[in-house]
Amino acid sequence: MIRRPLAAAVLGLCGLGAVACGGTAVSHAADTGASGVPRSSAASQAAGQHDAAQDASQDAAKAAPGSAREASSSAANAKPLAGKVIVIDPGHNGGNFRHPEVINRQVDILTQKKACDTTGTSTNDGYSEAAYTWDVSNRLARLLRAQGATVILTRKNNTGAGPCITERAAVGNRAKADAAISIHADGAPASAHGFHVIMPKKIHGPVDRVVGASKRLGVAVRDAFHTGTGIAYSTYIGTKALNFRSDLGGLNLSTVPKIFIECGNMRNAGDAARFKNTRFRQRIAVALGRGLEDYLAA
Repeated sequence: MIRRPLAAAVLGLCGLGAVACGGTAVSHAADTGASGVPRSSAASQAAGQHDAAQDASQDAAKAAPGSAREASSSAANAKPLAGKVIVIDPGHNGGNFRHPEVINRQVDILTQKKACDTTGTSTNDGYSEAAYTWDVSNRLARLLRAQGATVILTRKNNTGAGPCITERAAVGNRAKADAAISIHADGAPASAHGFHVIMPKKIHGPVDRVVGASKRLGVAVRDAFHTGTGIAYSTYIGTKALNFRSDLGGLNLSTVPKIFIECGNMRNAGDAARFKNTRFRQRIAVALGRGLEDYLAA
């Protein structure tokens, strides 16, 4: 990050004037010269003016290091995401399967009506998508907050139901988020593998004005995720891991730049092994954070 300038530190040590840095003290006797011989009245007045100017110069020199020190400290303490609002949507919810009456309710996403939410998928041995997205989302939230961002999650736990896809979009809209990301993992055929990023299309709706920004966000996250995790581009959907859709309520209803990421295929043995590894989930969170930071810094 920003390093504290060495020059400012040195100036800070010299902030008490030339004497503090090994210089010679200056005599300010009003009626004697350097030789100790008494000065005339006019000479004393001139010497006084000279000494006053010298004092003012020294005072300015004293003040400057302090100002530089404060500016350096402020720059060093500045965080790259300070002032930014980021919404993270952990896909699905761990309790969805217990509440079909909630998640099966139909909601309007402008291009069609869809279920309020779904249960999501899982690995073949039962590690659920909801648990995976909850874990990665919280890891990502901690990283972003450490960089100064205000982070809002669309759900508070992994034991409830919902919220509906309409509410997940509304959370980002109300927060006026600078960026929003919905984290998922796919449930494709076992032979398919790799990740892809989903971005909105224009639908003559509220999302239209952020389609361009959402694409820039998607590309930034795609690049950082691929570099940071080594997970391959999807072998079964999208072009170079980019996919555009108009059937997702979380995108259609968004008025802020937003993307979905399918981090890989939970039904594929290789992708699933990565998702179940705690250290690799942290690596995923770091990569997602880098992508968001790259987008917000552009």
